[in-house]
Amino acid sequence: MLTPNNPAQFAPLARIVHWVMAALLLAMLFIGVSMVSSLGSYHMLLSIHRRLGILILVLAAIRLATRMFTRLPAFPPTMSQPERFVAKASELLMYTLFFALPLVGWGMLSAGHYPIVMFGAVHLPPILPARPGLYAKLRETHTILAYLLFLTFLAHLGAVLFHTLILRDRLLNRMVPWSVRAIEGEGRH
Repeated sequence: MLTPNNPAQFAPLARIVHWVMAALLLAMLFIGVSMVSSLGSYHMLLSIHRRLGILILVLAAIRLATRMFTRLPAFPPTMSQPERFVAKASELLMYTLFFALPLVGWGMLSAGHYPIVMFGAVHLPPILPARPGLYAKLRETHTILAYLLFLTFLAHLGAVLFHTLILRDRLLNRMVPWSVRAIEGEGRH
């Protein structure tokens, strides 16, 4: 297992991908809201939405691989065992949604018999047969999963803000994009 430069922080690649994905997820939220409320820009926004969804899928795979092959920083001692369990469970849910949402979207477009144009002549192949009923079910599933991801994202953000602003236990230091100095005793499992 590879170790990051600082045992008090996630690996540098994990930190970079984390913040890029956070920005992309926020962009997807605003694009999704705009798609619902703006018929004039719908097709342009949908085109961007598809590309960002596939990019998130690729980044999620990179992030998962990085996580599997690097040592994780320890939680701060202020976190109780139940909090640690919730943090791990919510992280598992987020990773699941990072993969499920783009794949359900891809499957939905395939079932709707829509071409999945990435750039110019680059198209993704369909992953499901064209079936209108399946398209409708996957569209509803995609919407429900998007709301679930948004709620999970808000819970994650709320927990990090609580630890950063109220408890001041340096939880955010584990994931900031810059290097921080390890405190004596941190990083031990």
